[in-house]
Amino acid sequence: MTFMEFGEQALNGLIVSSFYALTALGLALIFGVLRIVNFAHGELYMLGGYAGYLAVSVLGLPPFMGVLVAAAALMLFGAFIERALIKPVHEGKVDRPDEYAIMITFALSVLLINLANSLFGPWPQRPAPIYSGRVTIGELVVSGDRLAAAAAAILLMVGLLLVLRYTWMGRAVRAVSQDRSAAETFGIDVNKASMLAFGAGAALAGAAGALIGPVFNVTPAMGVIPSIKVYVIVVLGGLGSVPGAIIGALVLGQVESFATVLIPDTSRALAYKDAYGLIVLVGVLLLRPQGLFGRVERRA
Repeated sequence: MTFMEFGEQALNGLIVSSFYALTALGLALIFGVLRIVNFAHGELYMLGGYAGYLAVSVLGLPPFMGVLVAAAALMLFGAFIERALIKPVHEGKVDRPDEYAIMITFALSVLLINLANSLFGPWPQRPAPIYSGRVTIGELVVSGDRLAAAAAAILLMVGLLLVLRYTWMGRAVRAVSQDRSAAETFGIDVNKASMLAFGAGAALAGAAGALIGPVFNVTPAMGVIPSIKVYVIVVLGGLGSVPGAIIGALVLGQVESFATVLIPDTSRALAYKDAYGLIVLVGVLLLRPQGLFGRVERRA
């Protein structure tokens, strides 16, 4: 492999990793605070794609504003889901909360896919990208829509990390994720923190869907494969770990990018691409079952 080819694969891996990381951060945030796995996360990603498409193509907003509108709309929708469907888990209103959370989010996933298929049809839609054309980086020529979307994803992730670290709301969310009972004892409204966490997680998924829409089209099933990869990333990095979600996304993106050069036949290499992440996941879990940044929980 030449240096030019190495640089191209590394850059492609970084671009893909940025989309993975933005979506995975949302899932890690939800699990860290609410301790549930959201099986409808891929469909929130899909709804973000359609929200961005409607904002740009129907309302005529600039593409980046479309991403912000999608994030805001999905944050409100996520807060509604938490209030209406997830809150009973933490209020003791259901007998088997873990099973309830799995079933309710899975049912929501099926419902959202079918609603999107009924409203928009199975035909792919493609909104205008944030930036069109090509960008030259040294000897590398990169598609402008992918590079701009990746840069926007990184900005959104940095914004989230700053909010979590330096704002009262972010500190409250982190406190609830570390110890829900202790946070409530110190006067933190854990119900509001849970709603904010689920809303923020949905907003990140929606923003990722809106950013990827101009690159790979918007369809009702667009969230199925990304959601599987996001679950791999979150488990790889450690359930509920924000740094783990970012590092896991970087690992998966680079593995998928460089593994495709192992097979000379391009079509066969791309066909096996989705399997490489699972191989890495199995290898990591055999050595470190709690993931790269996960904590070992002691049970009495």
